[in-house]
Amino acid sequence: MSKAERYRNARERLAEQRRREEQRRKRLRALLVSGGAIALIAVVVVAVVLVRAGGDDGEAVATAPVSRQSDGSIVMAQPGVTGPVLEIYEDFQCPACQKFEEATGKTIKQLAADGEVKVIYRPFSLFRASPEPTRGNSLRALNASLCAPADKWLAYHDKLFEEQGPESRTGFKNDDLIDWAADVGITGEAFEKCVKNTERQSLVDQANDIADKAGVQSTPWVALNGNKLGDVAVFTPEGMREAVRNAPASPAPSSG
Repeated sequence: MSKAERYRNARERLAEQRRREEQRRKRLRALLVSGGAIALIAVVVVAVVLVRAGGDDGEAVATAPVSRQSDGSIVMAQPGVTGPVLEIYEDFQCPACQKFEEATGKTIKQLAADGEVKVIYRPFSLFRASPEPTRGNSLRALNASLCAPADKWLAYHDKLFEEQGPESRTGFKNDDLIDWAADVGITGEAFEKCVKNTERQSLVDQANDIADKAGVQSTPWVALNGNKLGDVAVFTPEGMREAVRNAPASPAPSSG
């Protein structure tokens, strides 16, 4: 494939992601309107409260134990909990992923803490073939997240989404990635070298391969026991709780 063809494919992939995000926003607006004015007000109030609670001034959320797997993915689950399995594919440069974390990230952490679900975070670079600066932003953030120790990973994950900038502007610079890590307690020469020297490239490639094999076409891509969830479950706390609690307690066959 020529350079021109790769560039064209990258632009098409980015355009498709944006088209999907716009369709998602329209569907969510339609869901809110169809519920009537009272339902609309209730959902908006819940959303506002949730976003505020997830910020710096919000109450801390209890979390289940976190561990990193050999493929770089992060597992969050109470001991002995094997399912249902919630797999989360995200790109740190993805605006819709940021909204997903603001809307239901806290709920997912609480469900795992309560032993109701096993969560597998699978960050990858959806935009790895996109034009710069989007491509570089995505890849630098992913590498840095893979450099972070498992016990601080969730906090760093949240910090990266908090600091996400526009796709069209150079962001996730190495110095910033290191500074933000320090904000959540990740320090030391080893981490700095890992970020600056892109030392997790093999895991970056593996994460991207896993997402491709899973058929991930957009982000956030959230699957429960191997089945992709719809927007209501992904973007509303009640929808997420209902989906998890109605799912059989068996892991997805593809979850490794």
